[in-house]
Amino acid sequence: MTQAAIPPIVDSHCHLDFPDFEGELDALITRANEAGVTRMVTICTRLRNEPQVRALAEAYEGVYYAAGTHPMSVAEEPMATLQQLEDMARHPKFVGIGETGLDYHYTAESAGIQRESLRLHIEAARRTGLPLIIHSRNADEDMAEILSTEHAAGAFDCVMHCFSSGAALAHTALELGFYLSMSGIAAFPRSGELREIFAAAPVDRILIETDSPYLAPPPYRGKRNEPAYVAKTAAVGADVFGMDYQSFAQQTSDNFDRLFRKAAGGKA
Repeated sequence: MTQAAIPPIVDSHCHLDFPDFEGELDALITRANEAGVTRMVTICTRLRNEPQVRALAEAYEGVYYAAGTHPMSVAEEPMATLQQLEDMARHPKFVGIGETGLDYHYTAESAGIQRESLRLHIEAARRTGLPLIIHSRNADEDMAEILSTEHAAGAFDCVMHCFSSGAALAHTALELGFYLSMSGIAAFPRSGELREIFAAAPVDRILIETDSPYLAPPPYRGKRNEPAYVAKTAAVGADVFGMDYQSFAQQTSDNFDRLFRKAAGGKA
């Protein structure tokens, strides 16, 4: 495939401010562009780091950002406020609320404050009209109950980032009109059950991401992930949905534009 023929694709979730990429961002973004990644959303997981993450989005044309308090950090960080999130959302390149959510795998002891934080972020998504970015691990029942109850109380848009939960939570999310995001986990050889969950979903509700520097897909598994590698996961996604790569890249980019409206068309 020539450079001109490489289909554009979006990395809907990465962490460019993490120390893994320090001093390498110019080269990293060049590699991403060469792989067809024209846009990416870098995620701030602690609100005190928002100025640095915002600066990255301002420095690079195709980089957008979102911010929230990660569920694994919520017990040690000040609770976010609606005013904070609403103020951040006024920035032209701020495109989503989160990541937020529930993680009972590593931080079950803070489950109560995680749920409180999640509900606050949901209200911020409602007020700003920006999509909620959800992290969910080992919390399927609570996550399904909170999302369903809160959505009934007032609609909001949402993506289940790095989806690797069970079929029941996928069904709940899709019934609510939400999106599922496919990460490198879906490309792992032993992730056949997860690929079946994705295959059962409507392709117009699928996003692609790296979650870099984590979860590199084959053939980079075990190494540092980066936005360029989203193309490897997209190749697996195309196979899951029985599509050619170009059509799948276009479909997931269209899906991204529909959900992340502030980043649609690559305009700041």
